[in-house]
Amino acid sequence: MAIALITGASSGIGEHFAYALAREQYDLILVARRDDRLQSVAQEAARRGAPRADVIVADLTDHTTREQVFNDVSSRHAALDLLINNAGFGTQGRFANVSVERIEREIELNAVAAVALTRLFLPAMLTRGCGQIINVASTSSFQPVPFMAVYGATKAFLLSFSLALAAETAGTGVKVMALCPGLTRTEFQAVAGSARPWIPDFAYMEPQAVVAQALRAARRGKAYYVNGRLNAAAAQMVRFMPRSLVNGAIKWVFREQP
Repeated sequence: MAIALITGASSGIGEHFAYALAREQYDLILVARRDDRLQSVAQEAARRGAPRADVIVADLTDHTTREQVFNDVSSRHAALDLLINNAGFGTQGRFANVSVERIEREIELNAVAAVALTRLFLPAMLTRGCGQIINVASTSSFQPVPFMAVYGATKAFLLSFSLALAAETAGTGVKVMALCPGLTRTEFQAVAGSARPWIPDFAYMEPQAVVAQALRAARRGKAYYVNGRLNAAAAQMVRFMPRSLVNGAIKWVFREQP
């Protein structure tokens, strides 16, 4: 039976990864901070076909908690088939106005937790010669993001990290992919305080579509995948545009509310 661990599984993209993998009859390990939401997702995943859906309530910004998650999972399972590092959040606003505590938590969750869990679970995958890791980055990985500076930087880190690991693990049977969704209808905007009414409806994707595309790309062995044709085109365009122009455009999109 295939086993998948999903962080940030209580809502949004993580929640829909759980439902998609449940339909494929994965055993699920769902990790997040909100027990009530995790229990609800686990119940729905079981209804949709997951033979087993275990819940681990954990704050992954704490390094001891990350090790506890690994030890808990390792005591019950030989190895994971799929690790999805999805947990993360953003912060809208001028960097100088954001608390140091929130900045540190954002870096810990978005980047350090993903690296730590990857390091903990990857060796067993390599020993078995099979397994997959999906790190949920963002279209923000491809350029700086004024007014969400830390978020953009952590996602750029995840993309670079994932591409490096994909090269390192080539030929081992283990695959690593960075998933780069754009605007998606989740709780992200509310948590970040980044509602942007000037962005048209069509720019947003549904999380179900993001997940379906991600799983197809992962099975094709992609090292990274950008969701949506518009997002993919934009990610390529910024490589050839002057940085000053890119920064100005992104600054306008992510500008503070009047």
